[in-house]
Amino acid sequence: MQILKQSLSDAPIIWKGDYPYFIHPITDGVPRLEPNVLQAIVDLTEPLVDWDNIDIILGIEAMGLPLTAPLAMRTGVPMVIARKRNYGLEGEVQINQQTGYSKGSIYLNDIKAGERIAIIDDVLSTGGTMRSVIEGVKQTEASIENIVIVVEKGDGMQNLKQDYPSIRFDSLVKLHMDGEKIIVTD
Repeated sequence: MQILKQSLSDAPIIWKGDYPYFIHPITDGVPRLEPNVLQAIVDLTEPLVDWDNIDIILGIEAMGLPLTAPLAMRTGVPMVIARKRNYGLEGEVQINQQTGYSKGSIYLNDIKAGERIAIIDDVLSTGGTMRSVIEGVKQTEASIENIVIVVEKGDGMQNLKQDYPSIRFDSLVKLHMDGEKIIVTD
């Protein structure tokens, strides 16, 4: 846990309008992702999910790729990534997504009715993207069992927990921004 917390405390901050945005390799792909940070995330995430009751791991582009791949290898559970472009495959679900600083579409593919899903995502702030993904998965008639977020920032997670009480939500680290400073609170 200390490795992850220290890497977040050392992350640079930029401003997108009035929105302070921390830049971290697990949330942005830059600067370089040190293997010990990724290992710490995988080690902390694995015990939060009952992998025997999960049929597929769902990650969200782009940082869902480095988060889900090592978990799929370790657990033997297949993974799929919600992508920001459509492929036109049968059963594809288009999701309209909006965050505090962007909006667009995300596409779900190869999720089947009745499958049990664990979603692994890098950061949750407002909850806008996750809410859209949850609603998109509902369209596939699969069920979301677990959502694990590496970095919880803001009140988005609490709002989602209230709106989706049947889903187990976990985060590895909670933080908030104090101007240009990252405060790790949990």
